[in-house]
Amino acid sequence: MAVHEGTKDHGKDLARLLLRVALGGTMIAHGLNHGRSLDGTARWFRSIGFRAPRLQAGASAAVETAAGVALVVGAGTPLAAAAVVGTMGVAGRAVHRRNGFFVNAEGYEYVLNVAIATTALAALGPGRWSVDRALKADRRLTGVPAAVVAGGLGIAAASAQLAAFWNRPAPAEEEADEHP
Repeated sequence: MAVHEGTKDHGKDLARLLLRVALGGTMIAHGLNHGRSLDGTARWFRSIGFRAPRLQAGASAAVETAAGVALVVGAGTPLAAAAVVGTMGVAGRAVHRRNGFFVNAEGYEYVLNVAIATTALAALGPGRWSVDRALKADRRLTGVPAAVVAGGLGIAAASAQLAAFWNRPAPAEEEADEHP
């Protein structure tokens, strides 16, 4: 049975939409979770070694929610992906790396996969059903350059945030508070 060429394109667009909704929806949920209790989130940021924990809590809530919304609607996809990569990079370094790979032991499995999937989405582009397509912005930055922007800018932003605000806490401090 022959598949019409347009049907293949719709399948790819559906796959892109599903990736955007899954990744973006996850980031929205994380952002709203951090924002629902900024005091608790700030205590948690302090417990994992961040200076200016209230600022970190608010920034985390805002960036995660905004990046998630942008991914869901497909707006500024490479930049939204960079924000997700940056967020996952900070979480990976500050919390998960020391615990090994597997997420069931608080390892970096989850954050690594979200960062890579989001970088891949930037490379693939947001697809037909997106704000970027409606504005023809999806033709300006695509493929490998979009992935490089998403990954490179995300890693650079994470590195800058960690350098400016994070010190690895002493072992007794690491267990002081649970993540909200």
